[in-house]
Amino acid sequence: MVAGLIALGMAVAVGVVVDPTSAGLPLAASRDASAGVVATGQTTTVKVVMKGMRFVPASVTVPAGNRLVIDLTNTDPTTTHDLVFANGARTNRLRPGTSTTLDVGVVGTSLKGWCSVVGHRQMGMVFAVDVTGAPGSETVSAGHDGHTTSNPATTTAPLDLHAAFGPGFTAVDPDLPPAPSATVHRVTLTARELELEVAPGVWQRRWTFNGAVPGPTLRGKVGDRFIITLINDGSMGHSIDFHAGALAPDRPMRTIPPGASLTYTFTATKSGIWMYHCSSMPMSAHIAAGMHGAVIIDPPGLPKVDREFVLVQSELYLGANRTKGSADEISADAVLAEQPTGMTFNGIAGQYDQRTLTAQVGDRVRIWVLDAGPNRPSSFHVVGGQFDTVYAEGAWLLRPGPDSGGSQVLGLMPGQGGFVELVMPEAGNYPVVSHLMVDAERGAHGLIHVTPTP
Repeated sequence: MVAGLIALGMAVAVGVVVDPTSAGLPLAASRDASAGVVATGQTTTVKVVMKGMRFVPASVTVPAGNRLVIDLTNTDPTTTHDLVFANGARTNRLRPGTSTTLDVGVVGTSLKGWCSVVGHRQMGMVFAVDVTGAPGSETVSAGHDGHTTSNPATTTAPLDLHAAFGPGFTAVDPDLPPAPSATVHRVTLTARELELEVAPGVWQRRWTFNGAVPGPTLRGKVGDRFIITLINDGSMGHSIDFHAGALAPDRPMRTIPPGASLTYTFTATKSGIWMYHCSSMPMSAHIAAGMHGAVIIDPPGLPKVDREFVLVQSELYLGANRTKGSADEISADAVLAEQPTGMTFNGIAGQYDQRTLTAQVGDRVRIWVLDAGPNRPSSFHVVGGQFDTVYAEGAWLLRPGPDSGGSQVLGLMPGQGGFVELVMPEAGNYPVVSHLMVDAERGAHGLIHVTPTP
C-alpha cells in the first residue's frame, strides 16, 4: 500500500533549517517533548498523508534535539482524521482534502501518535517518532481527547440504576403506531453528534440519527418503497445500511464526509423487524455510539392488538467523563474488549423502570424486539408473563392453537429481531428483561405497569 501511494505522488520530505519561521512554517504553541535534551536549533520537517486508516509514512526518525514539524494532509475522500501525540501536541480534526502544519516541539525522546477519532487508533492509525542520539521513549498513553486512556476495566464501573433521572428527562417513547397507509415512505435521517443522558445522571457524547438513540422506527408493509435521504451533519464520515432492503451496497452504503448527503432507496420484499445502522469503519464503534434503529415490515395479515411496543437492545461503552457538558464519546478500547458499562432498551439504561410501559388487564400486548448489539445477544423475557405468540427472523415460531404451547424467552443474536405477544392476567408490575441476567442488572430492564380493566 505504501509503495502504491508513493507511486501516486506521496512525498516524504525531511529538511533542516536553522530558523523555521523564516521559511514560512506556521508553528503551534511550544510543546515539551525534549526530555531535557539540548536543542540543536535545527528542524526536521516531514510530509504525512492520512488515508485508509493509516498515516503514510507511519513513522519518522529525528535527531535528538531537533524540532519536529509535520505537514499533514487528509487525503481520505470521506473520513475526518486528526493527529495527537502523547506530549500534548495535536491538530484539529481535518476534513477530507484539508491540510495543516503541526509543531511537535523539540524532541529528545521517542513519541507515539495516533488519530483520536473514536476507533481509528484501534484500527491501526498510529504514528511513531523515533529519536536517534538519545535513550528512552515516551510511553504515556492517551485517549481520544488527549487525556490518559483508562483501562477498559475502569469504564465498567457499575451504573446507579436506582438513582433518579434529572428534571426534564423524557424517556424514549416505546409505543409503536400502526403502519401508515402510504406505500412510499420518504424519510430524512441526519447524522449528528451530541450529548445525551444514557443512565440516571450519566451522559455520553452520542452519534445519532436525528438526534436520538435509537434512530426513528420506520414501519411499512411488504411491497412498500422507502426513499431515505442521509445528511451528514457530524464531524466525521458516516453512512447507513438498511437490512430491510436487498441491493448492492457499494454506492448506497458508502461513507460520506461531513456536509455531504446521499439518497438510499429500497423496496421491502420480506417481513420482519430489520436493523439499520451506520456501516462506516470501525462499524462496532459507530453502532455502539448510537447509530442504529429499526425498520418494521408487517407480516401479511398481522392482526391488530391492544398495545404495541418496540424495544431496541444495545450496549453502552462509557469513557471516564460522564458529566453533562464534558461527556466523553464511547470507549473504543472497551468495545474491542467487549466490556460494556451498561445495557439499554431504546438507548437509555433503566429508563422504563421509572417511566414504565403501560397496559390493562386483558390487553393483548405485542412487543417488537431488536438486538442492535453490537456484541451482546438478548434473551427477552417478561417476568410473570407467558408468550402465546412468537415471531422471529421472519418465521412464526408459535401461535395460539389447540396444543396450548407457550414460550418464555425470545432469543436473539446481534442484528436479529422479532416480536412476542401475551395477555397480562392481573394488575401489577411486570419486569421486561434480557434473561442474560448480568445484562438485566446492567440496565436491560424495565416494567410494564398493568392496571385493572375499568
